Amino acid sequence: MKHGLLIDMDGVIYSGDTLIHGADTFINHLLENKTPFTFMTNNSQRTPLEAVRKLKKLGIEITEDHVYTSAMATAKFLGDQGPGGTAYVLGEGGLLSSLHDNGITLVDTDPEFVVLGEGRNFTLEMVQRAVDMILGGAKFITTNRDPSPKKPGWNNLGIAATTAMIEEATGRKAFVTGKPSPVMMRSARKFIGLETAETTVVGDTMETDIQGGVQMGYKTILVLSGISNKDELSHYAFKPDLIVSSVDEIEFPLKWW
Repeated sequence: MKHGLLIDMDGVIYSGDTLIHGADTFINHLLENKTPFTFMTNNSQRTPLEAVRKLKKLGIEITEDHVYTSAMATAKFLGDQGPGGTAYVLGEGGLLSSLHDNGITLVDTDPEFVVLGEGRNFTLEMVQRAVDMILGGAKFITTNRDPSPKKPGWNNLGIAATTAMIEEATGRKAFVTGKPSPVMMRSARKFIGLETAETTVVGDTMETDIQGGVQMGYKTILVLSGISNKDELSHYAFKPDLIVSSVDEIEFPLKWW
């Protein structure tokens, strides 16, 4: 049986613009052994090519086939809902191109869907327009529900904040397509041709990577190089199959392979 990995990026491979120790060796091992893997990121703003370029600057050379974003999961989901879908989008680059690639027409009036992703270029006027569209019958989709970092100087709200604003204004709950949603967890697995029993998730966040993996029946590895604190793990009703300080501590073959 083949095995493969769905790997988070920020907090697992790098922190900001700094490579996490041993991450390049870890990825090179996967490439050399032809282990199926994809970087599974909730960032809908960045295109796969932009992710490839960022990793290259850090010394990791992969292709776009090794990147799966919440924008790609969202676009595939909407494309599967039926041909000829229309969407009003609050988002940028990666989300816009993914929707276009999946046959979704971007419109400014009477959309079937309002789709929210990360971005700094949409205005409160655009948000109000989205609210009116949802109240008029459009379905509300958000690419993820990642929280704001709550750090001084941060220049981009977490999408959870914008989602909450639109939900309060419309009285409608968003349908979330990114991690830990089964929509993304399942489509990322299929993206690299794995079955459930062949899939392991590697991430630094209990609420997204690990929870999503557990709910799908995947094996999970929590790395402590990101935001998770080992002292807080007892607060959760679920647990990862393996906990390591960083990816350079992962030994292959994994015990369940």
